[in-house]
Amino acid sequence: MSNRNSHQNKQAARERLRAERERQAKRERTRRQLFVGGAVVAVLAIAGGIGYAVTNMHSDDANKKWRAAAEKEAFKKPAHTSGSQGTTVVIGDEKAKNTLHVYEDMRCPVCAQFEEYTGKTVLKDIKDGTYKAQFTMGTFLDDNKQAPGAGSKNALSALGAALNVSPQAFLDYKAALYAPKNHPAETDDAFASDQKLIDIAQQVKELKGNTAFEKAVKNGTYDRWALAMSKSFDDTKDITGTPSFKLNGKKLEVNGNPPMTPDQFTPLIENGLKK
Repeated sequence: MSNRNSHQNKQAARERLRAERERQAKRERTRRQLFVGGAVVAVLAIAGGIGYAVTNMHSDDANKKWRAAAEKEAFKKPAHTSGSQGTTVVIGDEKAKNTLHVYEDMRCPVCAQFEEYTGKTVLKDIKDGTYKAQFTMGTFLDDNKQAPGAGSKNALSALGAALNVSPQAFLDYKAALYAPKNHPAETDDAFASDQKLIDIAQQVKELKGNTAFEKAVKNGTYDRWALAMSKSFDDTKDITGTPSFKLNGKKLEVNGNPPMTPDQFTPLIENGLKK
């Protein structure tokens, strides 16, 4: 679970970064074993430096974009939203008596794990009318001092562009962004790149080759909406991290943690619906 504060949460974040560094070091050792000769190692080092520079270039450009977005006068909210700033996003049968409230951050690795394990269960429940789903997206991982960036905000703006196409495009695009083959490590601000977001969108039926969607991403049409949505997340005081879930206003947790697998998630839903 990605958390916004507390010593324990910061310690957990440091542990994830340490584990990520160990994984990177292991990959580097393996890479070196595959090649012989200092020249090859040097080439790899140069390539790694170029990759690092490109990533930071994307982040720097994106941060400039977001500083400008905060000053824009124009505000446009996506279709299929409600509320004065369009920060209420509810998908599913309007007649469904129950509501699952989902809180996520697009850079959150634990959210990506939940999507991998239980995302299809949620989609099926929405389709079956078990509940309608409300989504509130945060961007607090962009403010992580150890790995700052703009990927959470940029991906959220792109999700707004997808939602403007249709609720189904929103769901499918969110699933694609969280997919293991697409989701970057928490320390990698890859989603700060508009082109990265557009490339992943080609895996979504309604967004593939969709010039209106691509234009909205490149122009930052929903940047200010993303900032408003992020503030809505921050204003939810009883939500301290992602992913988090509420069923009809009551948190779903397993020993203080979010349910990650269908075996954990489904019983909580079933018990919640009985009350």
